[in-house]
Amino acid sequence: MATASLARVGKLLPSTSALFVCDVQERFRPVIHHFPSVIDTARRMIRGANTLGLPVVITEQYPKALGNTCVELVEALPPSHRVIQKTLFSMVTPEVEEELGKMPDVKQVLLLGIEAHVCVLQTTLDLLERGYEVHLLVDGVSSQRAHDRAVGLQRVAQAGAFLSTSEMVLFQLMRDAKHKEFKAISALVKEPRADPIKFTPSL
Repeated sequence: MATASLARVGKLLPSTSALFVCDVQERFRPVIHHFPSVIDTARRMIRGANTLGLPVVITEQYPKALGNTCVELVEALPPSHRVIQKTLFSMVTPEVEEELGKMPDVKQVLLLGIEAHVCVLQTTLDLLERGYEVHLLVDGVSSQRAHDRAVGLQRVAQAGAFLSTSEMVLFQLMRDAKHKEFKAISALVKEPRADPIKFTPSL
């Protein structure tokens, strides 16, 4: 039987995956479309990544003006976890590239954050250009305006990223109900959630 490569079908493995959280900061709280859903998804994914042993990379865009990472996310991180500050719109800064250099097995990036059409888009393009497979978690990605989010999602899909959801990737990473962390992850996805961001493939 012929088999497709993991890269062609987007099959996730914990040993080759990392979570990227893009610029989920306090100043955006009142202006981002469905921001509570972004917060909820980011927090759940950080906790899931911690449980499954995935590395987590978090950035802040010009925090002097836009504030620091939202407290709900900081509380889910290990105490010594580094948050990388940046002015580049893309997360792929020299500091993040240095972190990636310490993760030679990572080939797949689970990406969420804001804004879909600016920092998330440019991060996706930079990662794809460097040969990484990108899985965009649509329940954790947004913009100030719904149409910018919609076009941003279409653009990353056109570029070759996979559109996914937090629950989809968590179960894909486990693969089997016999996984040692199945009960913990199942409890995580059953927790009450913020109102979901409406997803439509059309604009």
